[in-house]
Amino acid sequence: MQKFSALSLARQALGGHLGWTPQWRSVAPKPAYDIVIVGGGGHGLGTAYYLAKQHGLRNIAVIERGWLAGGNTARNTTIIRSNYLFDESSSYYEHSLKLWENLSQELNYNVMFSQRGCLMVAHTVHDVQVFKRHVHANRLNGIDNEWLSAEEAKEFCPPLNISPNIRYPVLGASLQRRAGTARHDAVAWGFARAASDMGVDIIENCEVTGILRGPGGEVRGVETTRGTIRAGKVGVSAAGHSSVVMGMAGIRLPLQSNPLQALVSEPVKPAFPTIVMSNTIHAYISQSDKGEMVIGAGTDSYVSYTQRGGLHIPAHTLEAICELFPMFRRLRMLRSWGGITDNTPDRSPITAKTPVPGLYVNCGWGTGGFKATPGAANLFAWTIAKNEPHPINAPFTIERFRDGVMIDEAAAAAVAH
Repeated sequence: MQKFSALSLARQALGGHLGWTPQWRSVAPKPAYDIVIVGGGGHGLGTAYYLAKQHGLRNIAVIERGWLAGGNTARNTTIIRSNYLFDESSSYYEHSLKLWENLSQELNYNVMFSQRGCLMVAHTVHDVQVFKRHVHANRLNGIDNEWLSAEEAKEFCPPLNISPNIRYPVLGASLQRRAGTARHDAVAWGFARAASDMGVDIIENCEVTGILRGPGGEVRGVETTRGTIRAGKVGVSAAGHSSVVMGMAGIRLPLQSNPLQALVSEPVKPAFPTIVMSNTIHAYISQSDKGEMVIGAGTDSYVSYTQRGGLHIPAHTLEAICELFPMFRRLRMLRSWGGITDNTPDRSPITAKTPVPGLYVNCGWGTGGFKATPGAANLFAWTIAKNEPHPINAPFTIERFRDGVMIDEAAAAAVAH
């Protein structure tokens, strides 16, 4: 793997950038591996990286039915934060946030992590009570979060409209200053590059069509469009299609897949210093490094595997954005897209072993999968390697839905569900 540094960049520039090698190896699948990871997004690639880096397991394949990181990793709004309510959730997301803070250095790849803060605005008395509860809960867990008045929120984010005459006036906001954004493609490429360098095979255009089982019910591998691949362990990180893949092994997951829409504006000069989220009006916004306003909406109400959604959802979101930030009313929208979110009943993930020996699943991230990328990958790798959960992800089992031990984070997700 070529190392990136100021010296290497200068050397390549002088050579017309003709000396760069491919970022990862392009290989055909082998007949068998120790571990197969289904899903070539950030979570799957990161899992393979941590299996190789921290657990010394190198005979691993990551298989992706399309192109690398072409699913939800490419279809999100890149927000990273850890200000969730319950102890279990905040520990999980804080673990991820700490990994984000050093990820560029660890991967020798600039993931463009920018800790610009996340402002969650309150519009009703109920919002105020909920967000203050989050602030206190986070502080008890050693996680930064603070309450701001409406005036303090505007001082932190000058474009914010705090007029009392708007439909949903701003009554205050919670602020996590360590929150931020990252470049979604760069995260996947960085993990892919580092994993490939340690011997992991990354196989694109390889769709899983079945899961092989032994006489005792244990996993023996997967059937794919590129042939049979045998493996002693299979980990599934297939986002919105997790329930489809797991159904091949006879496992019914408590998941519902819904489209989640987002859109970006034409690029403009730096004008927006932070991330602003509003649960009440179902909108959130930040500015990308390219200058686009990245805007997210709520989930569509219908179940679907399509990567599009109803027009009324972004229309409602843009109305709200224009009311909160009047200076953006003349911006033109550049493009829109939809991702397929996998939502559990309590809006918390599943990172666990399954009842099928040798089969593991990391799913149910809903609208929060990107922020958890390194943390989920790190803990999923631990679970696969040791055949038992790490203490952080131990509560996030499939069995919690059978036993009624929910981790209800619908409010902390900060979008409409």
